[in-house]
Amino acid sequence: MMVHPADSTLPGALADATERALAEAEIRLPRDVLAALERAAAVERDEIARSELATILENIALAEERQVPICQDTGVPVVYLTLPPDIPFTPSIFEGVREGVRRATAAIPLRPNVVDPNTRRNTGDNTGVGMPAVHVTPGDRLTVTVLPKGAGSENASRIGMLLPSQAAGIPRFVAETMLIAGGRPCPPVILGVGIGGTFDTVAALAKEALLLPVDTMDDYEQEIFDAVNALGIGPMGLGGDTTALSVKVKRADCHTASLPVAVNVQCWACRRATVEVER
Repeated sequence: MMVHPADSTLPGALADATERALAEAEIRLPRDVLAALERAAAVERDEIARSELATILENIALAEERQVPICQDTGVPVVYLTLPPDIPFTPSIFEGVREGVRRATAAIPLRPNVVDPNTRRNTGDNTGVGMPAVHVTPGDRLTVTVLPKGAGSENASRIGMLLPSQAAGIPRFVAETMLIAGGRPCPPVILGVGIGGTFDTVAALAKEALLLPVDTMDDYEQEIFDAVNALGIGPMGLGGDTTALSVKVKRADCHTASLPVAVNVQCWACRRATVEVER
């Protein structure tokens, strides 16, 4: 999607794009995720699971028809920017994104989910200290990608500092994470798996993996996918064949004595959207 900014300044353009991307992500599920749900519904053998998947698909259709968010937990916005070489990396970039989040919260509307971690005071507009999370990478185009992340799935996520000798046990670690989570993250889920890097970067890799298309998996991802679905947790934790819709893995090199692994659990509402800003 491309947006022609109403405000020609850089912060204004980013605010417009962020608001537009959040509206798209919150109301319409990406085509690849919708297709994965439809495929699951077509092959699911359990009667209750088929009914749950049918309800999910009806929910998605109604959200688009009525132009309302897909889920009452509209999450917290996680934002990924690509900046071309001619755009200066300044604090105004972050302020533009924050303004877009404020506008989207009021206009869509979004549930205000951002609170102080100790006092639990709600900021009221989904911005605050360190919020929204903004990740910036160089690119050829100015783009804004949003990944609204709900708490039910985020709370089921997990990180482990494994030993290098435990590399063969990574699929087991991922499946165990889902076994512990059970029905809490509103399955069927999409699992973003990060492998390598450091304690902090592996968590970022796992979340970035959720931006990847879910309609293809390599052999390693398929192995983990099969192990997770063999758990039989099923849609909404009520049993069935479909516990996961996809598993996506991102890797980085790591210390010779380390093997960081992270699993970022995402519910069936894997909401994401990208807007390119025409300048």
